[in-house]
Amino acid sequence: MKKGDHLVHQHKKNKVTKIVINILLITFGAIIAALGLELFLVPNEIIDGGIVGVSIMSSHILGVPMGIFLFIFNLPFLYFGYKQFGKKFAVYSTYGIVILSVCTVLLHHKSVATDDMLLAAIFGGIIVGIGVGLVIRAGSALDGTEIVAIVVSKNLPFSVGELIMFLNVFILGSAGFVFGWKQAMYSLIAYFIAFKTIDVVVAGLDEWKAVLIVSDHSPEIADAIIEQLGRGVTYLNGEGAYTQNDQKIIYCIITRLEEARMKEFIHDIDRKAFITIIPVGEVHGGRFKKSAAH
Repeated sequence: MKKGDHLVHQHKKNKVTKIVINILLITFGAIIAALGLELFLVPNEIIDGGIVGVSIMSSHILGVPMGIFLFIFNLPFLYFGYKQFGKKFAVYSTYGIVILSVCTVLLHHKSVATDDMLLAAIFGGIIVGIGVGLVIRAGSALDGTEIVAIVVSKNLPFSVGELIMFLNVFILGSAGFVFGWKQAMYSLIAYFIAFKTIDVVVAGLDEWKAVLIVSDHSPEIADAIIEQLGRGVTYLNGEGAYTQNDQKIIYCIITRLEEARMKEFIHDIDRKAFITIIPVGEVHGGRFKKSAAH
């Protein structure tokens, strides 16, 4: 096999592997989310945000299984998703929503994990958050409100996050009229926990941070970062506006777990060092693997 053919074959193999992994993530994520809904939230009349919340209330009012509403209500948003993000996103999302809908129908009224409202809100929120987070990691979605928020935000002076929050406050508030205000308050707890859990699953436990360090002892600090944290370091050329002196500014990426340790040894080297730490959404490439020294 020629080198070019080998590379093409390897590329196809990697592409197929990635598709299989994404499908597995969506499948497991949708099943886990269904378990959180039907074993914890739905039996205790606690709702989640978005289309899921609307589906839970519709199911309660009309006596029809929630899974049917999940699929029907999400259909228009899948079209928006196709127009906005392409065929791949639409196919993945449709598959995930179908799995979620079928599983909630099969699990409906089968079992209840707990009748304690607080425990149901906490663990239901965690489990739903894990499921939704896995689906998002696969480049898909289980709820149409996020899709429409992205589309609508382009024509309104609000961010996607602000629109999603507004929609969910309205939906969660509506739970007070359907189930009672006690359930609405527990629903807010469940939504908040699910929201935070999704962040952890999508971003990972190791939250990345970009660090900029201005110091007269840049070489010593750079060596310490490399040796003690195993991180790559880049020098940025700077100049003091007041002193007019050339300055080497250190730039590197660390995890939040390494932040305290880094501050400690920088303080030992230069108590006057100026440190700026900025949260980073994603990191690709470079020397970001943890070393044995970590």
